[in-house]
Amino acid sequence: MSQASVSYLWREPAAAKGFCSGVSLHSHTSQSRETLDFIAEMSTDFGFLQPIMRWAENRSARCSGLRPNYAAAYWVPPLTPRLAYDLERTQIENQLGLPGLVSLTDHDDIGAPLLLRTLPSARHIPFAVEWSVPYANHSAAPDCKATAFHLGVHNLPPASANEWIARLNAFTAMDVDARPAGLLGELLHELHAIGEVLIVFNHPLWDLYRIGQAKHDVLVNDFLALHGQCIHALELNGLRDWTENRNVQTLARQWNQLVISGGDRHGVEPNANVNLTSATSFSEFVHQVRRERISHVLFMPQYRQPWKHRILQSTLDAIRNYPHFPEGMRRWDDRVFHPDQNGELKPLSTLWPDKQGVAGGPVPVYITALLNAVKMMGQAPVSGGLRLAWNDRSSMRAAMGQEA
Repeated sequence: MSQASVSYLWREPAAAKGFCSGVSLHSHTSQSRETLDFIAEMSTDFGFLQPIMRWAENRSARCSGLRPNYAAAYWVPPLTPRLAYDLERTQIENQLGLPGLVSLTDHDDIGAPLLLRTLPSARHIPFAVEWSVPYANHSAAPDCKATAFHLGVHNLPPASANEWIARLNAFTAMDVDARPAGLLGELLHELHAIGEVLIVFNHPLWDLYRIGQAKHDVLVNDFLALHGQCIHALELNGLRDWTENRNVQTLARQWNQLVISGGDRHGVEPNANVNLTSATSFSEFVHQVRRERISHVLFMPQYRQPWKHRILQSTLDAIRNYPHFPEGMRRWDDRVFHPDQNGELKPLSTLWPDKQGVAGGPVPVYITALLNAVKMMGQAPVSGGLRLAWNDRSSMRAAMGQEA
């Protein structure tokens, strides 16, 4: 029998009492390559940005010879593995009074735990990854193009972690329609057979690849029907909205799955939810989830803020400069990579032309204007007005099943 609970720290200040640890799952570091899709999403949500973006794109093409290629470019989050680990651990220690167990999950990469485990204070950190799983089933959904699901794979065996990442990434690189039948099931069953590995279906109802929500939901249910026995929990995501997380809880009940936390932090705000556990090590926590079927999810106070406001703040974190951070992480244009004239990916900071047209100049005025337009939304009084406009208390109350 599964035992799952969801609580909210602002309503239950003593929620952590009686537990031994807090667990931070699913957060990202500078080792994670992130798409620039958020730019397109922001221009859709905030219509006034569209003409500014088109103007900046055209100016870029004229001045540098480079038109923005959002599909080929990527950015990395501002926090190094050590800063990300300390941020998550400190939130649990300071706000909950518990030791923190932290699992960092960068996209298809285990560089963060590899680096951290060289430190005596972090040798216990699990090898974990957010695995991108291309998925299609044309017989179940004949009109659906391929999508991809994200699986949090936590606590890989240290001796074989590099081998596992190579195998998982090789699968991801395959054409979804050309890969061997049954290969996904084989990989999942092998991972499931490792008793200390935890497999979480991250943000399962987020139509991240925009195939259409109805089509996405068909493929989610098809995936769970075929592979649900190897999935140990569905994620309540700290960066998704109340309604979507409520629907994930319904999905979990339909498939007899546990729900689990996953903050999905990319900026400098710590995860908006954690798990509470009586375990004192990550392996013990995995045992509780997999064998005892116990999960206690706690939402932190930042989740109470309007969802669009929090997405905006995360975006602002990505485009800020951090003078006190390590070299290479300080400037936002050191953290964004774009193809140069030869197609080689390089930091934007090395591509801006100076007055003589030589690369490596200052940030162009037209880019600064675009960034300032975005930053303006995070400043008072604009920020306060947007927060009121985005207030989603009705969704919050429905999700909580009580007055917020």
